[in-house]
Amino acid sequence: MSHAAVADKRPSTLRGASLPKWTPWAVALGSIAVACGIGAAAGLSSHVQWGVIAALLFLIGTYVVAAQVEGRRQAKDRIATSLVWVAFLLAVIPLVSLVWTTVARGVKVLDIYFLTHSMGIVADSQPGGGIYHAILGSLEQVGLATVIGAPIGVLTAIYLVEYGRGRLAQAVTFFVDVMTGIPSIVAGLFILSLMLIFKMQPFGFAGSLALAILMMPVVVRSTEEMLKLVPNELREASLALGVPKWRTILKVVLPTSIGGITTGVMLAIARIAGETAPVLLLVFGNRFINANPFEGAQQSLPLYIYQQYANSAGANAAYDRAWAASLTLIAFVMILNLVARGIARWKAPKTGR
Repeated sequence: MSHAAVADKRPSTLRGASLPKWTPWAVALGSIAVACGIGAAAGLSSHVQWGVIAALLFLIGTYVVAAQVEGRRQAKDRIATSLVWVAFLLAVIPLVSLVWTTVARGVKVLDIYFLTHSMGIVADSQPGGGIYHAILGSLEQVGLATVIGAPIGVLTAIYLVEYGRGRLAQAVTFFVDVMTGIPSIVAGLFILSLMLIFKMQPFGFAGSLALAILMMPVVVRSTEEMLKLVPNELREASLALGVPKWRTILKVVLPTSIGGITTGVMLAIARIAGETAPVLLLVFGNRFINANPFEGAQQSLPLYIYQQYANSAGANAAYDRAWAASLTLIAFVMILNLVARGIARWKAPKTGR
C-alpha cells in the first residue's frame, strides 16, 4: 500500500477535539446537584434562587469544559447556545407552573353543574353556583367586539399597505401605534364618558365597544405584516392581466394572506377576552343570567374571577370558583388558538407540484 493511501486513511487533523453529545446534560445535572447543595447549605428557601444558581453554574461549567477540550472559540459558541436554552427555560417554567397551579386548583369545582348554572341567589361564602352567566356574557361581548373591530382593523391595514400614501397614511399609522399602547382602563373611561353624556346605564354592548377599541390596533398591525409578506409579483401578474386593483386585493392578496390574518384576529380576541377593567366600569357585573347585551348589566369571565377572588376572604367556595373560572378562561383561549391554527392550515395557499 502506498504512503498516499495510508495518509488518506488517517483522521483529519483540521478538526479539533469535540465534546460528546451528552456533555450538556451532564453539566446541567451537575449544576443542579451543586446548586441544591449550595441552597441547602445556605438555607435558601426559594426554589427560584436555586434555579438561578444552577443556571449560572451551568453557563460557567459549559464554558470551562468546552474551553479545555474544544478551545475558547467553540466555548463561546456553546455559551451562546446555552444562553438560548436558559432563556427558553425561564420562559417555559413560569408558564408550566401557572397552568399546573390553575388546573390543580380549578378542577375542585369544575363540573357540568358549574358550567350550566349562574350564581343567582347563592352567596359568595356558600358553595354552589356556576359561571354560565359569565360565559354567556363573555361570548356576547367578545363576539360583538370582534364584529366591530376585526373588519375595521383589516380594512385599515389594507388601506395602509395597498393605498396609503402621504400624510393621511402617516397620521393613521401614528394613531394606530398610539392606540397599541393605550391601557385598557383608558378605553373603558372613554366609553364611560359617552355613557355619562347620554345618561346610559351599564350594559354589555358598552364593554364590547371598549374591547373593540383595544382589539383594532392589534388586528391592524398583524394584518399589515401579513399583507406585506405577499410577493409583489402576484399583484403585478394580476394587474398585468387587466384585473382591477380592488379585485386583485380581493382574489389574490387576501386569499394568500388569509391564514396569517385569521391568526392575528384570533390572537387579538384572546387578548381582549381577559380584560377586566373596561368590563368592570361599563358592564358592572350581574349574578343572574342576562342574554341581552344591549340592556342591563352583564357578567363576564374576567370580572367574575375578580369578584370571586375579591370576596374570597374566609370563603373557600368563592376562592375555588375563581380558580375554576380561570381554568375555563384558559381553556377558552387555548381553543381559540387551536381554531386559528386549523383555519390557517385550511386556508393556506395550495402549491401544486
